[in-house]
Amino acid sequence: MQKALTQMNIQLTNVISDIAGESGQKILRAIIAGERDGQVLAALKNVRIRASHDEIAKSLQGHWREEHLFALKQALAMFDFIVTQLAECDQEIEAKLRSLQAYDGVPAKGKKRGRARNAPKFDLRTQLYQLCGVDLTRIDGIDVTTALAVISETGADMSRFASAKHFASWLGLCPGTRITGGKVLSGKTKRVANRAAQALKLAAAALRSSQSALGAYFRRMCAHMDKPKAVTAAAHKLARLIYTMLTKGEEYTDQGQDYFEERYRERVLRQLAQRAEKMGMKLVESENMA
Repeated sequence: MQKALTQMNIQLTNVISDIAGESGQKILRAIIAGERDGQVLAALKNVRIRASHDEIAKSLQGHWREEHLFALKQALAMFDFIVTQLAECDQEIEAKLRSLQAYDGVPAKGKKRGRARNAPKFDLRTQLYQLCGVDLTRIDGIDVTTALAVISETGADMSRFASAKHFASWLGLCPGTRITGGKVLSGKTKRVANRAAQALKLAAAALRSSQSALGAYFRRMCAHMDKPKAVTAAAHKLARLIYTMLTKGEEYTDQGQDYFEERYRERVLRQLAQRAEKMGMKLVESENMA
């Protein structure tokens, strides 16, 4: 669709970021129906579009060659077909999840999040809750698509993994153990083709701007190591949280960024006090300067 518009010298994406959205689709279908007046087409925009009618009309000034209009029509037909196929996939996924339900009830209301663009149209969060008995999306960074990717690979039964360490190792999120003669040759994580691990790494990378304890942890890791290693470390923590929730049936409660920073400060002070004690010294808190 975008290629056909570009060939017609129509710069609609300068004012509407997503031509697959509501406003973009209304305008494209009006063009296919024969409408050429920029002001009429601009009037089809959603109120959330910041661009003015004149700006949209100006972006729609192009040439309307028949071969390019035909290409646009074909692209729209393909788009509609793919949307239909995706809807059928959503129906099949929902039916399979219903057949696997093991718990009743609905998840408690949590922090409102926008629906991911590639998320199924049905209430996937409730379906996953009734499958697992816990709401994995309460973990910051884990959305419904990430939770679905993990559960589809591992299932809700974690009994096959002896511990959270075994689970993280299976995902390939643990440091390597190449050791000989007591010397560590490499701590690089092993390569795995695991969709669940990839989903957790993407979720971990999204914690960069989070104000949660997990977000603070990820930023702390980024300060100590390069970003790929920090992403793996954060993904490892997410995997352990998921394992704990699924095995113990307990909901996750985020303590917040301040809680993490305070615990980190206490841990550093405790380590400094231990080192000072070994050297025959003692830490003394300084008085606050006015």
